[in-house]
Amino acid sequence: MPRALRFACQPGCTCCCQEPGYVYLTEIDLRRAAAHLGLTPARFERRFVYRTTHLLRLRKPGGRQCPFLLAGGCSIHPAKPTQCRLFPFWPELLLSRRAWQRAARSCPGIGTGPLIQIGTALETATEMIRAYPSFYDSLRSCK
Repeated sequence: MPRALRFACQPGCTCCCQEPGYVYLTEIDLRRAAAHLGLTPARFERRFVYRTTHLLRLRKPGGRQCPFLLAGGCSIHPAKPTQCRLFPFWPELLLSRRAWQRAARSCPGIGTGPLIQIGTALETATEMIRAYPSFYDSLRSCK
């Protein structure tokens, strides 16, 4: 693991939003996005969320990764989900040099911007572990 990383989100870039996968939500994310759109949490959930026993995720509209990703970027940027807000400081990317380099191939912000100490990046990654504990059970058991 490197001692420091560089990252600066690039204006107008939505490369991370185009990656395959799902956008997962916390209950707090759901309430924040609903408020941002002027909807009740229940209405927001009915329109935009797929809920399972343990997870919430945004529904994928046909041919797109996210219902809020528009040509100009994220339409709920001030209230975007934790997963989106913390990218690329996810534990699985920080703990593997290969995964970080793979992410850099699709993210033009990785390798640019200010130097970020690995300790600071790992503190940010801890928020992902708290937000999505079922994804990181194996990491928590290693502590």
